[in-house]
Amino acid sequence: MPRIRDCDAFRVAMPRGRRPASVLVRLTGGDAVGWGEMPVPDGSGDPGPGWADIEERMGPALVGLEWDRPEDVSAAADLGAPAAAAAIDTACWDLWCRTQGMPLAHALGGTRTSIVTGSRITPEPALDAVTTRVNKAVGAGHTRVTLDIRPGWDIEPVRAVRQAYPALALVADAGHAYTEAPEHMAALEALDSYGLAAVERPFTAGDLAAHARLQLRVGTAVAPAVGDLETLDAALSLDAGRALHLRLDRFGGLTAARSAHDLAYAAGWDVWCSGCGAFGIGQAAAVALASLPGCTLPSDVSDPAGGPVFVSPPVRSSGGVVGVPLTQPGLGHEIDEASIERLATRRLSLSA
Repeated sequence: MPRIRDCDAFRVAMPRGRRPASVLVRLTGGDAVGWGEMPVPDGSGDPGPGWADIEERMGPALVGLEWDRPEDVSAAADLGAPAAAAAIDTACWDLWCRTQGMPLAHALGGTRTSIVTGSRITPEPALDAVTTRVNKAVGAGHTRVTLDIRPGWDIEPVRAVRQAYPALALVADAGHAYTEAPEHMAALEALDSYGLAAVERPFTAGDLAAHARLQLRVGTAVAPAVGDLETLDAALSLDAGRALHLRLDRFGGLTAARSAHDLAYAAGWDVWCSGCGAFGIGQAAAVALASLPGCTLPSDVSDPAGGPVFVSPPVRSSGGVVGVPLTQPGLGHEIDEASIERLATRRLSLSA
């Protein structure tokens, strides 16, 4: 494998609308280029500490590095926060696969040719608004919907959606808002009667014991917030859940996320994936990850239609299905480098 010659980063915002932003990483080695994406928190103008991670630590560690497999660069990716590490790690996988002429999904061990998609419903103030949004998602073909819940706003929205869509795979994301107070536990146990696919993040992230106690009391799969292999090992040992939400920006990239999938799959947990960022690169990587055999629930891997397109073909759902690119190497999409460079408001270039 040729050494990594260049590491470039671009802070890019969408040209209109809500202006979500990402830091896009481009690695060059030999005649190939690999891309990764790190979303900027809340679409703000500040790329956050992830930019410094890439500029001061991860980028210099990669430039000039000789490597044989993407896993060989994990030590360099560990020099940064998870979201920045995910962008670097994804770019390494894309670069390696393009050099080898291999689709990313196959390199990771994926077995699916298409991904069934889900959708997340943003918080809404009224039941009618919730069911309207769910109806739109179902009409687009999505077969799993995630609803945000909180104490005092949990049973009613779940009941309304379940009555309207009895067969829909439904995840309730509690956003760490609950405690083991009797009234909170009563509400979480009451959700058990609505046939949920999972209750996600009911308690604070570090309190795996509370998740384990809840899992003993409900038949619904509990999905604790997990962002590293050590925490996942602990959750598996404690029986602190039965479902895992895999996000590349939480796990620090494809290398760790694939290992997490393998552990969860071996334990019989359900798994679903989410992409990260608005420019299609993070979504394309999530499609490859979701092709792994243990990803049993519909995944959030499609870009919203209607905005500018930076990858070709777009990562779009058709009738609730996204095809896994298997005829092109790497991510399987061409990247619009000219548009990215034109829209970049901040640039970094490191060379061997």
